[in-house]
Amino acid sequence: MKIDIDKKIRLPMYIQIKNSIYKNVRLGKLRTGDKLPPERELAKELNLSRNTISTAYKILEEEGAVVSFQGRGTFVSEESGIWKKHAVKDKVIKIIDLAVDESLAAGLDEEEILEIFKERFYVKKETLKNLKIVFVECNVELAQSFADQLKKMLDINIKPIIISDIESERDDIKDLLKKTDYAIVTYNHLSQLKKLLNEYKLEVVGAAINPKLDAIVNIAKYPEDTKFGLVSLSKEFLYKVEYAMEISGMKNLDIIYTTSKEIKEIEEFIKKVEVVIISPGLDEKIKKYLIKNKSIVKLDYALDRESIKIIKNRITNGY
Repeated sequence: MKIDIDKKIRLPMYIQIKNSIYKNVRLGKLRTGDKLPPERELAKELNLSRNTISTAYKILEEEGAVVSFQGRGTFVSEESGIWKKHAVKDKVIKIIDLAVDESLAAGLDEEEILEIFKERFYVKKETLKNLKIVFVECNVELAQSFADQLKKMLDINIKPIIISDIESERDDIKDLLKKTDYAIVTYNHLSQLKKLLNEYKLEVVGAAINPKLDAIVNIAKYPEDTKFGLVSLSKEFLYKVEYAMEISGMKNLDIIYTTSKEIKEIEEFIKKVEVVIISPGLDEKIKKYLIKNKSIVKLDYALDRESIKIIKNRITNGY
């Protein structure tokens, strides 16, 4: 694999490195599963700082082009995803070129064309922000976590609610759902939520989720007889943890749990276990009560990357 960079042009080095890696994939010099050069090695070869290489690799990982494993390195991800993204970019460029040509032919100048583009982007962005969206889950931790993930990635306003609130038929929840445009739910609750939300004029969109691998790996490294303790906001999160452990081959995990918010109860609970597992949103709070020499593992779930794209396309094209 050859990385092409030109230090004379103004394009940042990390962008050039990223583009060159994409080019290597396109030319077949890099394929799925191929390992990229270590950051230090590539930095030395290109006479650049390691931070520059690290930035390029991080952007590639965020775009789904590569995947990194601690201690093993960085590897090329699925080629189909890379090609699809670049095919979309090529299509967009052609559409923009056509729009620019038509605008120039109609007598518009550069500033007028740019103003039209800015205006349309603003209208789209404001329309998305005005949509009423909820994320529905069975426990408050994941509902909040997934809502936060989507809010950050898609720049939309989204409110987390839990299934039991809908089932309780509370007036405030009913009023909220009457004004809601989209309800996003995880696939394991999709059928249930479609029935529960059938009376409301909103669209239900499914999303896939995955437990973050670093937490699973951390739990797996402990001996089988380790005593684990889960501190969470809801009992339902315990079921998520047990399922995640089961599909990861750890069926007989010795685990107890608490949903207490009382400091003394949490402290007493932690004394009974060797490793503390915490649900999203609790890490800073619980660390204050950890007894010395106790290990802590934060078990997070993440929305599937493809699901996020589907959600974005649905709400963007649906309003």
